[in-house]
Amino acid sequence: MTVSRTAAAAAAPGVGSMSEPSLFAPVLRPIRSGNAFEETVERLLHVIKLGVVPPGERLPAERDLASRLRVSRETLRDAIGSLREAGYLESRRGRSGGTFVVTDSVPVARRNRLKPSAHAREDLEDALAFRLAVESGAAQSAARRSLRAGERARLLRLQAACCDAPIEGYRPADSRLHLAIAELSGSASLASAVADARVRVNDLLDAIPLLPRNIVHSNQQHAVIVNAVLAGDPRAARDAMAEHLDGTAALLRAFLA
Repeated sequence: MTVSRTAAAAAAPGVGSMSEPSLFAPVLRPIRSGNAFEETVERLLHVIKLGVVPPGERLPAERDLASRLRVSRETLRDAIGSLREAGYLESRRGRSGGTFVVTDSVPVARRNRLKPSAHAREDLEDALAFRLAVESGAAQSAARRSLRAGERARLLRLQAACCDAPIEGYRPADSRLHLAIAELSGSASLASAVADARVRVNDLLDAIPLLPRNIVHSNQQHAVIVNAVLAGDPRAARDAMAEHLDGTAALLRAFLA
């Protein structure tokens, strides 16, 4: 089964600016340790850094967030207040008010291309090995499932969003597609592991430039991965994902070595 970029785009009107509520579960999983405040801040930062809620979009209501994270409203408000002070979030009043992701909070860090710490550089190989294992496994598991029409359409829509994303918005769009594939694996544990892997690798990717040619190649590889998942070919999905991740790994090693 071959799915072209044109077909994907046709199935995906209005892509690019909306949050993906179905991707909240892998990222906003319940907090089980005693560090409720710190872990709430971490989960919210994951939502922002992975682009699950894109810049300029509104976070879910406090009641929903507190329920998903299983923390008190007070803890949640403290975490949101801290991220607001740090410049990641802003609050707006009125009928259309709420808590919004600041438009340039993450791109600022990307433009600065801050050097990763020595520890982060040493952690590179571990992060890449972990990502390869969990994301290849997620693609393989997703291809084994009989996907519903809505799941198939959403996957095509997120693939098209990567093709249409401007260069400064590419990494969040890429993250949303990878998280969707993980969610389609049917394993909440695997989806959560992929979210953790994406955060680790995205922190490293922030330190290297986005290369237009690599984006073109990445989108081509996305099409192969999505085609294999939709065709129900687990081996092809796993191999295509592994090849795709190897390309990112090569860039990270080249820039950060």
